[in-house]
Formats: sequence, C-alpha cells, structure tokens
Amino acid sequence: MMCFVSLLLVGIMFPAIQAKQFTKWICTIFHTSGYDTQTIVSNSGSTEYGLFKINNKFWCRDNQILQSRNICDDSCDKFLDDDLTDDMICAKKILDKEGIDYWLAHKPLCSEKLEQWHCEKL
Repeated sequence: MMCFVSLLLVGIMFPAIQAKQFTKWICTIFHTSGYDTQTIVSNSGSTEYGLFKINNKFWCRDNQILQSRNICDDSCDKFLDDDLTDDMICAKKILDKEGIDYWLAHKPLCSEKLEQWHCEKL
C-alpha cells in the first residue's frame, strides 16, 4: 500500500520523470519524513514541516520566524495535513531552485543501490 501511495504522489508531482529519478524520490521522501505528513523537526533555529520537511526560514511562514522569505507563499501548517497538493507545489519549487540535494538524505542514502526502492507493477 505504501508503495502505491508513493507511486501516486510522485507520479502526480513529476509526470515526465524517468524511472531511476522516480525511485530516488521514493527513497528521499522515506528518509526525509518516513512518509509521515505530520512530520515537524526543529533544526538549528528553524523548523521543517510535513512530508518534504519544508523549512520555515525560506519556504513557508509560521509564528516562529516572522521574517521568513516564504517563497512558496503558504502557511507552514498547510504542509501537515493529508492534502498534498500544496506540499507538492512547494516541493517542486524547491526542486527547481535548489535541486534534489536540498533534501540532505538524498545524496548519502538515495543516489546509489536503489533496487530496494523499486515498486512492483500495479
């Protein structure tokens, strides 16, 4: 079931993505948030929210950092619900601006040996 959710999520977000990159995304999301949409992590004076751990210093606004750049133009708490539309839009902005290495788990954990992240055909 988790594989199906991952496939659906990434398939909607990146419809033209190649299989290898798709697999990297599944791995990266797992190591970033454990597929938990309600992830909140304090990190060096800022907080990261949701499935993609979107940071309140640059990408969203909350009451903690009033001077946030808020590039995604969203409240951080919107990334904690089960509606992933806004999460995916913001993650796509991050990907376009910073690349996949923005997610620190990607390079050490998801750049090689991805066989375990392949999903069975549905």
